[in-house]
Order: sequence, then C-alpha cells, then structure tokens
Amino acid sequence: MKAHCLPFTQIPHTTRLFTDFLAYSPQVRPFYPRSPHFRDWLVEEASAINYDETRREVVSAILERQNKSWGASPQTLANLDRLRKGAAAVITGQQVGLFGGPTFALYKAMTAVKLAEEATAAGQDCVPVFWLATYDHDLAEINHISIPGSEGSLQVLEASCHDVPGAPVSNVRLGEEIHAVLEQAAGLLGDSEAMQVLRESYRPGESLGTAFARLYARLFAEWGVILLDASDAELHRIAEPVYRAAVERAGELKDALLARGEALEAAGYHQQVRVTESSVLVFTLQDGARTPVHRAANGGAAEFAIGSEAGAEKISQADLVSRIRSHPEQFSPNVLLRPVVQDYLLPTLAYTGGAAEAAYFAQTGAVYELLLRRVTPQVPRFSATLVEPKMQRLLERHALTVRDVFSGPEALRQQLAERNLPHELQAAFDVANKSLEASLATIREKLAKLDRTLVDAAQTATSKMQYQMERLYTQAARAESQKGELVGRHVETLSQALYPNKGLQERSLGGIYFVARYGPDVLRQIHDVIQPDCHDHQILEL
Repeated sequence: MKAHCLPFTQIPHTTRLFTDFLAYSPQVRPFYPRSPHFRDWLVEEASAINYDETRREVVSAILERQNKSWGASPQTLANLDRLRKGAAAVITGQQVGLFGGPTFALYKAMTAVKLAEEATAAGQDCVPVFWLATYDHDLAEINHISIPGSEGSLQVLEASCHDVPGAPVSNVRLGEEIHAVLEQAAGLLGDSEAMQVLRESYRPGESLGTAFARLYARLFAEWGVILLDASDAELHRIAEPVYRAAVERAGELKDALLARGEALEAAGYHQQVRVTESSVLVFTLQDGARTPVHRAANGGAAEFAIGSEAGAEKISQADLVSRIRSHPEQFSPNVLLRPVVQDYLLPTLAYTGGAAEAAYFAQTGAVYELLLRRVTPQVPRFSATLVEPKMQRLLERHALTVRDVFSGPEALRQQLAERNLPHELQAAFDVANKSLEASLATIREKLAKLDRTLVDAAQTATSKMQYQMERLYTQAARAESQKGELVGRHVETLSQALYPNKGLQERSLGGIYFVARYGPDVLRQIHDVIQPDCHDHQILEL
C-alpha cells in the first residue's frame, strides 16, 4: 500500500475551523484545550484524569458483559482487564450504520487503536473504545449502505426494519427481510470472509446496534477494540447525575453555549449546532419516541416542555429531575452533552473524530467546563481515499491525480475534453492565441506613442478578445466532450469511486466493500500506514 499526503486545505468544502484546528492557529486555541498533536501532551493530560474507582469497576463489568455477548476476542477481554486495573481510554464512536457504515467508521476505530498504542508505548497504559451511538433516533441516516456495483456505479442497499417513528435505533430489530438485503450484498461482495461475517452478525432478532457490534467485534478482534452500547440501561443509571445537572443547570449551560457560539462567530467560524434560549441538552422517551426537552416559553425559569409546541407536556424542574432520578434509562444526551456523558462514564485521555466532531467539540467545551471541569482533548481521525488498481490505471491513462477528481465530474470532464481536442484544432488555437497576443502587443506599443490615453482602451480590448478566444476554446472542448463517450464513462467511473456524490469516498462507500474485496489484511495495512501526528488526507494505492 503506497501512501501520498494531500493537505486538507486542498480538499473541497473543508471548513476554516477544521483547517485552523489542524494548524492550531492562535485564533482557534480558545476553543480547543490541546493541539491536535497527541504525543505533545498525552503524558501531562493523563495525569489530569480524575476518575472514580468505584465507577471504573462498575463500568468495566458492564462492558465485559456487553462485549462477551458479541463474541469478544481474547485481546478485547485482555484490554477490558487493563481498563479495570487502571488504564485510560482513547475513545471514538459512530452511528451504527447498516453493515458497518461508511469507510470512515473503520478509520475511526483504527485511529483509536493507534493512539492507544502510542500512549501505552509512552508509559500511559491505554485502551481503544468504540462508542456505539445506539440511542440515536435518525433511522434514515443508518438503515442503508452504498457499495460499488460491477460497472462501478454505487448500489444502495437498505434495510426496511423500523419501530415507532423517532425510536432509538437500539429498539429497531431486524426481521426476516434482512436475508434479502444480505443476498443483495452477496451479489456485490462475492463469496468472501467478510460476507460470512455479515451473515453471522446481521440476523433476525438482532438490533442494528447489536449487529454492528458483532461485526466490529470480529473486524477489530486482533486489536482488542472495546465496544460500548450507549443505550444500556445500567450505563444510563450511572450517567444519571449528568442528565440531572443538564436540567438543574439548564440556564447556565444555555448561557455558556450562547456565549461560546458568539465567540466562534466573532472569530470567523461556524456553529455546528444552533443553540437557542429554550435549549436543553437532553432527550426523553415519550410513547417510544426520542423526544427533545425544552425550556418552556413564558413558563417561568423552572418550567420545561417535552415535545413539539402544539402538544408539549409542561413540567416543572422538580418533577423533571424526579423523573430522571427514578428512570434515567428514559433519558439520553443531545450531541453537545454526549461527549460529557462519555467522559463521565470512562477515563478518557482523548477522543478521535472528524471535522464535524471537531466543530461540535469547539462548542461543547463550554459544557465540559461547567460539568466536568476538564475538557477532553480531540485528535483528528485518520482520513483517506483508497485507490484501487483499476482506478490507478485510469488516472495514469489520462495523466490525472486524485486531486483532479476532487474538482468534481463536470470540471474533470472539461479538463479531459481540453486534453483530447484534435491535434490540428489544438494547434490552430495555439497559433491564433500567439498571433493575437503578438498583434495586440504591437498595436498597444504604437498607440502609446500616438496617445497614451488610448493604452487603457487597448488593454480592455485585448482582454475582451482573449476572453472570446477562451470562450470559443471552452465551447470546442465541450463539443469534444459530448462526442467522447469513452472519456465520459471514465470520468463517471473515477468520480463514483474516488469522489462519490461530490464528497470524500470515506463518507459514501461502505467500508465492508474494501474488507470483502481485499481481505482482512487491508485493515492491517491501514493500521500500519496511520501516523497519529500526520493530519493530512491520505491517498492510499491498493
């Protein structure tokens, strides 16, 4: 596997907040407690972890129960023992997408592995933990996966499982219909070891969360990744003080988040999550659906509302706190409170995630400061585009780079069309451009001697004529492009494989495709190529 670096400043649609975080520029430092360079601060940060030993024992027991139920490897059980005995954790997490989700979910897990290995090598015993976001309720985001078909176009496979609208995905069970989806996957992935693991993981009766956990327990067995099902009722009981604080201190948290949002915007950055005067950081279950809690409009400082404006249930702070104490399993954090819950439950040395999570962390630091008094540092996850041999040949044939493909299919098609203009026509344009420039230069020189006030007019006329020549050239290239069916197919193939839906490959293609096609060894190769302090996007040639 060959690796080439591509800085995120050259990746389309990368936010300035993320590129400034990677550079750790002065204006971004108020929003992140540490630089993205893990080895610079891991030893000092480990000494700042304040984790209750009783909680460590209880959480370790829950994780052992969970992981054993998913077929945990000896390496995972050994890591659980290390956690119980005092190891810190590097955490990552993701929604439990069908068949393992997008490729970047694999990168997240492997980044956590590498960071934990680096910390341990530096003398700070550390284990990797993958947080399964099973109380998430956006089923439409996770019930499908995209896998390349035989012709290169992406095929979307979707599971039709469902529960009540808005139910946590931990409640969504797979039925017999999953067999048909598995057969579709087999038609695309072939008779592979990965396909066998999918069949063993995604079975009727499993939830999307437990099926995902069974799959990842197998994929990351040799590295001992510890999986955590966030919907576990026992974990909710342990997190009860955080849920309660989110309600009891709702006003303070809202003010702190509004101030943080204003500071981000004043620095020229964006807010990933919009916070309002009514924002509260918890959800609760109502008729099986995950329902947001709000501060009630015109209801007084101590009143809250559960549900939509029309049919919202009004409730006092005291009653809401009482519900949390009695039934914490009925509550869950929103995206800004989730990291705080995570780091209350675990002795977290660092969290690793992508650009969107970095933006969340820029905001949620305000919540950490109020509730935990320590802001967990974030380290950027590994990011890559995998280039298969067929794509390498197409790139070489057309003298292209992956960065050219990132310009989008329209621009790529135009670029190839210009290169493929008939030689005689290309030569004629070259001669015309040189002749035009020479003639106009002579005219400008003569006009300067005649009347210098005409020089500007001559330059304007020159620009207009050059523009018209360029426009004509573009039209000729477009006409050639429309004739070039083969070139068009190559553009489509490259775009679908390397820049699908005008976004990074890792966000669209299911990671299981690469494991099925190249075997489990592809994960070992990715593991070996990750350099935790290299935060560029990687182009990996398979």
